[in-house]
Amino acid sequence: QVQFVESGGGLVQPGESLRLSCTASGSIFSIFDMSWYRQAPGKQRELVATISRFGATNYADSVKGRFTISRDNAKKTMYLQMSSLKPEDTAVYYCKGTDIGNNYWGQGTEVTVSS
Repeated sequence: QVQFVESGGGLVQPGESLRLSCTASGSIFSIFDMSWYRQAPGKQRELVATISRFGATNYADSVKGRFTISRDNAKKTMYLQMSSLKPEDTAVYYCKGTDIGNNYWGQGTEVTVSS
């Protein structure tokens, strides 16, 4: 059974950068299509970015040009490099791995953007 653990969240000021990590254990990481989601207080969880097992990426319009998703299969880790952060990026960020229709979620890491 695979497990995903996010890390790297914290409190930053507007305009600053932060890098989130999602590390897998218990399975072969390279077979998973991976995604980052976020959920702001009082809002529904939304898709932020995806990276396929082949490395193809997609982004929500709200983060295009500011966020970069990547993965290192040897380290069993996916990253989300976030730049030019805005207060509206404040949320709990979750990673998700998908394999043959099964979804596996991490526990989330909190990002707060505030001056």
